[in-house]
Amino acid sequence: MPSKTEKLLSLLDGQPVIPVIKIDDAADAVPLARALARGGLKVIEITLRTPSALESIRRASAEVPEAVVGAGTILDAAQFDEAAKAGSRFIVSPGITRDLLTAASGSEVPLLPGAITPGEMMTAREAGIDFLKFFPAEQAGGVAFLKSLASPFAGIRFCPTGGVSQKNVKDYLSLPNVVCVGGSWVAPDDLVKSKDWAAIEGLAHEASALRKG
Repeated sequence: MPSKTEKLLSLLDGQPVIPVIKIDDAADAVPLARALARGGLKVIEITLRTPSALESIRRASAEVPEAVVGAGTILDAAQFDEAAKAGSRFIVSPGITRDLLTAASGSEVPLLPGAITPGEMMTAREAGIDFLKFFPAEQAGGVAFLKSLASPFAGIRFCPTGGVSQKNVKDYLSLPNVVCVGGSWVAPDDLVKSKDWAAIEGLAHEASALRKG
């Protein structure tokens, strides 16, 4: 599992923001992924919150080779397997369960599980996972809570998601235990619905220019 963590970090390649996107029409997946990649955000998370999510992952993975497409909102082992078969190169879950850890241990696809309590973080650590999603970030205590974790969980790094926006993203990225953030503001629903790929590319450029520290 540690090698899978490093694999996930290498896929990110220093990208500060992972777009967390919801796609209602699978036909939007390819132009959306291309716009984000052109803007410098090659790693994207397509959430399994719509009926077209898996098909969107299939299309973006197959037709946008410059993108690194992952699946989000994975809740169980069956969804993990479905997303992996659809072409997901990484899997994101809002939480952590033994079944998910078992599914991840038998797959080459790295898992980024969610954790907001010390117990969940210790469970992940015991499984060899030291890169975690912190979700929902703002509601769970935000920047102040993540700061308090830096000492007792010195070896664990986080990707805060949930309530992270253009207003507070720099505060999160300034933390030493934060690798990147997940955000939906880079591809908002209204711009996706209007197919304004140029505007989304512009937002991606702004987000990709953010720096850690």
